[in-house]
Amino acid sequence: VQLVESGGGLVQAGGSLRLSCAASGSIFSVDAMGWYRQAPGKQRELVANIERDGSTNYADSVRGRFTISRDNAKNTVALVLNNLKPEDTGVYYCNAYGRRWAGVGKLTGFGSWGQGTQVTVSS
Repeated sequence: VQLVESGGGLVQAGGSLRLSCAASGSIFSVDAMGWYRQAPGKQRELVANIERDGSTNYADSVRGRFTISRDNAKNTVALVLNNLKPEDTGVYYCNAYGRRWAGVGKLTGFGSWGQGTQVTVSS
């Protein structure tokens, strides 16, 4: 299963961006989808994730500023980033896991990452 992200860029502090991610391949179902980020010299961290039923989880640092949503019919997930701060700078990665077709009548699990999209917030 492949994940393709779009929507990163350069923005001033206080600005907004919208990131999108689309999953494609032999998908049977996508369970959780999420966004992670990695700043230079730091470990990758969870930003937000969303379950198939719409329940969400946010990192404390972004709660109230970022909003995650998904379209189950299209296997897409979006992240709206508002009131951006310089510390939000990093590469943002889409993540998804679920089940895919592995042959006629056969299902197997998958976990995939996107290639990453750069978000840079200037002060």
